[in-house]
Amino acid sequence: MPRSPEGAEAVAAAALVAAQCPGGEPIGTSYGPDEGLPTFADDLQTLAAEVLGRVVAEASELAELWDETPDGPKWRQSISRICAVLALEPEHQGDPLFDL
Repeated sequence: MPRSPEGAEAVAAAALVAAQCPGGEPIGTSYGPDEGLPTFADDLQTLAAEVLGRVVAEASELAELWDETPDGPKWRQSISRICAVLALEPEHQGDPLFDL
């Protein structure tokens, strides 16, 4: 399971991916990137969701540390919001492969 530093990096990366998804919250903190980011590939959405599942798992050091704080429930809500955005189907771009 992810250790705390790697878990925090995974959450940050997933938040950046989710920010580009429909319904995603823009990154607007002083910790966000200074310059605009390139458009991420759609397959990163699935990977980001999988990683967040590992970050909140029982054996996750990061989750354990957050759960020991008063802000643990708020942190888990934030992770749940990111997961909900990542779970949405990406919008199809271009022409469909088959017209049915």
